[in-house]
Amino acid sequence: MEAKIREILEELRKALQNDGGDLEIIAIEGKNVKVSLRGACGCCPHAMATLKDYVEYNLREAVDPEITVERV
Repeated sequence: MEAKIREILEELRKALQNDGGDLEIIAIEGKNVKVSLRGACGCCPHAMATLKDYVEYNLREAVDPEITVERV
């Protein structure tokens, strides 16, 4: 499962990078994914929406519906 999570996150990073942001994977602990937002995403007021409505949503759709994404 971790390999699939990393694969999906790499795809999502491309979209974030197109907007001047990025994310770094800090840890994957079972179904809990910890990431750090970088660049424009790091200080964006919509960062939590990006994590929940974009990153977490896509991981749940592609990998497992119980995945949670946490910003650290």
